[in-house]
Amino acid sequence: MIEKSKEVIAKSKTKMGEAVAHLEEELKNYRVGKANPAVFNNVMVSYYGNMTPVPQTASITTPDAKTIIIQPWDKSLIHAIEKAIMDANLGFTPQNNGESIRINVPALTEERRKDLVKKARTEGENTRVSIRSARRDAIETLKKMIKEGLPEDVEKDAEAEVQKDTDNFNKKVDDILAAKEKEIMTV
Repeated sequence: MIEKSKEVIAKSKTKMGEAVAHLEEELKNYRVGKANPAVFNNVMVSYYGNMTPVPQTASITTPDAKTIIIQPWDKSLIHAIEKAIMDANLGFTPQNNGESIRINVPALTEERRKDLVKKARTEGENTRVSIRSARRDAIETLKKMIKEGLPEDVEKDAEAEVQKDTDNFNKKVDDILAAKEKEIMTV
């Protein structure tokens, strides 16, 4: 029974870790005024009949902080990638020279920065909800295990461990959001 309580704790910790990892991935896609190839991870282009993310169809480089160059491996994709970038509404105006697509990254306006901070906070709150949900599921499972013979003191200790993990992961979320907010608001 004690091993099962440890499994419940480990499972909840894993769910909380996945929620934080998802937040980090989501925030990577935020364009913060400097060239970042990750903003194209969710831009899809038709590649031999399949919808494929741009990074899987081209090499994306950032020669300087304000420029992104996309070189498709198949030159016939240039116009499709250009259209996909425009349709994704990222605020970029791609320019192609027949060989590659050059994108000059414009500086963010104050209003756009504040909007991105709001979006980041919303993502953070969604992550906190996931963390609390994992905690709730773990505690409910532990309470059911009392009926199956788990000693109450073991259940209370496990519950305290789950709460400690919850607090730690919530602090990670706060730290990640604070760092991203600082990055967004830095001109």
